[in-house]
Parts: sequence; structure tokens; C-alpha cells
Amino acid sequence: MFARPVSFLMGAASLEGLPEPDLPEVAFAGRSNVGKSSLINALVNRHRLARASTEPGRTREINFFLLDERLRLADLPGYGFARASKTTARKFQDLGRAYLRGRPNLKRVYLLIDARHGIKPPDETALDALDLSAVSYQVVLTKADKIKPAEGLAMMEATLKKIARRPAAFPRVCLTSAASGGGMAELRAEAMAASFT
Repeated sequence: MFARPVSFLMGAASLEGLPEPDLPEVAFAGRSNVGKSSLINALVNRHRLARASTEPGRTREINFFLLDERLRLADLPGYGFARASKTTARKFQDLGRAYLRGRPNLKRVYLLIDARHGIKPPDETALDALDLSAVSYQVVLTKADKIKPAEGLAMMEATLKKIARRPAAFPRVCLTSAASGGGMAELRAEAMAASFT
């Protein structure tokens, strides 16, 4: 399915601007500059579908992409560092939280964590928010091409231990690289299973 047509649908700057909840959705969340846009592009084999930026905090809306008229991908605003005023940053991060709490067709959230650094305090805050919203989420380690394979496996194990007692955490961690394509087939399979079962 991820080889089927995909297109940018819309950006929503408020809950009122969200598309109708008439299709299953999977969402991608993570710290600013963790590689959400790059991962979405690699997932659907498109280079410029989601706009990647070297400047953290550029995504200030929830960006929706339509895959094969059957599934929507949602790119949530990043958390953590953002080159914006605190008021502006809080506004677009609150939008992401509100979306997570009230979206009935949201099947899974993929929380992206940099494989070089693992779960940091801002990620713990995001994990707490996901547990409170009671939405199934799965940790996806990104930028695996920047570390050795053994380090990647060790980080997967350490991450699984950290999330083991979290009520909404899915009990598998994906190790991925948007640059090399590593782990993309597994992540596509996870997203399909989450969306249509």
C-alpha cells in the first residue's frame, strides 16, 4: 500500500480545521529535528512530500497526507527546541496534544526518538501525555545510520525496558534510518497492521 499514490492533503492550525474523522489515521510525533518529515518521505518513497527542514520547530500545523485514498498520515508539530516565542511554541504543541486526546479514528502514534541519544526528559513528558490520552503508541528510533548496528540493538533493548510499564506503549520498538531505508519495511508493516486490524 505504501507504494500507492500519496499526496499532501492539508495543514490544520486548529482542531476546527481537521479533516473529517472518516479514514484511519496514524500520527508521527517527536522532538523538533528528530526527522519526522524525512521518515514520512522514506516511508512512502517520496523525496519531497513532507518538507524537511534543518531549522527545528518548522512544523507548526498538523500536516495530513492521504495514502491511496485509504489512510491518512499526520505529521504533528515537534516538541522541545523551536525557534519561536514560547507563546507560539506552546500554541502549536497544545494543538498536537488536543489532537491526540480527541481523535476517534487515530489508530496509532509513532513517537520518534533519535537512536543516538535515546529517551530524554522532553520525550518522557511526551510519553506521559500519550499514556494520559490512552492512544496506542510505538517508539521509532531514527537516524540508525549514524550509529553502529550493535549500538542500535542495544538502544532498542534499553528503550523497550524504559517503556515496559507504560500502559499505552506498544511492546515493540522499530529501528529506522530515513537515509538508508533501514527498518522502513518493518515500519510499513506495523502501520498497516495498526490501521486495518
